[in-house]
Amino acid sequence: MAPTTSGVLSPVTIGEMNLKNRVVMAPLTRSRTNNEGKVPNDLNVEYYTQRATAGLIITEGTHVSPIATGWVDAPGIYTQEQVEGWKKVIKSIHEAGGKVFCQLWHQGRQTHSDFHGQTPVSSSATPMTKGTAHTPEGTKPYETPRPLEVDEIAQTVRDFGRAAANAKAAGFDGVEIHGANGYLLDQFMQSRVNKRTDEYGGSVEKRTRFVLEVIDAVLEVFPKEQVGIRVSPNGMFGDMGSDDFREQFTHSIKAIGEKNLGYVCVLDGLSFGFHEKGKPFLLTEAKALLEGSSSLLMGNVGYTKESADEAISSGVADLIAFGRPFITNPDLVERFQNGHELAPLSESSFWWLPNVGAEGYTTPERFNKSQL
Repeated sequence: MAPTTSGVLSPVTIGEMNLKNRVVMAPLTRSRTNNEGKVPNDLNVEYYTQRATAGLIITEGTHVSPIATGWVDAPGIYTQEQVEGWKKVIKSIHEAGGKVFCQLWHQGRQTHSDFHGQTPVSSSATPMTKGTAHTPEGTKPYETPRPLEVDEIAQTVRDFGRAAANAKAAGFDGVEIHGANGYLLDQFMQSRVNKRTDEYGGSVEKRTRFVLEVIDAVLEVFPKEQVGIRVSPNGMFGDMGSDDFREQFTHSIKAIGEKNLGYVCVLDGLSFGFHEKGKPFLLTEAKALLEGSSSLLMGNVGYTKESADEAISSGVADLIAFGRPFITNPDLVERFQNGHELAPLSESSFWWLPNVGAEGYTTPERFNKSQL
């Protein structure tokens, strides 16, 4: 029987970039860049290359500056040494026939002074009320952030632009702006955190301003088709969930759509945690908001091949991102193509804990015909 090539396995074009399928490897923070310089290493090369049959790989969150850093052993994209490390990863992915975007990441109030010696920054001085910070010195309570001054917002926008330039120099096919999961851009968009009364807060329009400025800075580096963004209207990760989330994301997604980026990724699934502030924001709603935009729409969180095929064939989504299945199934695309059973998800400590090494990272095996 010939491998399946329909639905999520069908090819698609983003601008001038041809993807061999619509299976996107979602960004997964794996904490394997275990060196002081946050430089991608040989283990990272092997891991990403193993998964190069995805139509598009989106890297793990990659910090745009030192103060953006809040995760142990996560990579950066703000030094030349980091750029050189990423070049090795990208070269190997490209040689294996893959495409890869770098996810640009600023954690905002989800950082800690143990990482950079400074008070964490955010839209407002709204502290985290849930969870703890995992720092180089151990688990600690989150610190109360300080609001970014207007001139510091401008500098942060420049940090994203510089990170995009570094990503281009490294050879990435594009970048994804991380606007989800309670990180800095989400902290500006959501009223749960943003209590500002200046030009960056107080209304859905003003709370979207910072995100749009970051997009514009990145578009000075990459063509619009080579830029994506990720948003999470339903998510509670990072102590998020605003009473007016529907109004906010209705405006924000429409405004982002007017930028005609390569894609907009909406975390529509609920298995990563739903804040229950109202009716879940559906992918069909995002699709309607993007009417008239050239941006493709990507769904994410909890999809199976069957639900992904349905979303694609119905015209609701253009791409589907898979996260956890790629951890234990480096050959996820081939398993989809041949109808092979997926390996079960791994124990969660192998997903993101530092100092685990190759185990659970590059050791998951490809499907073996003896399993039939």
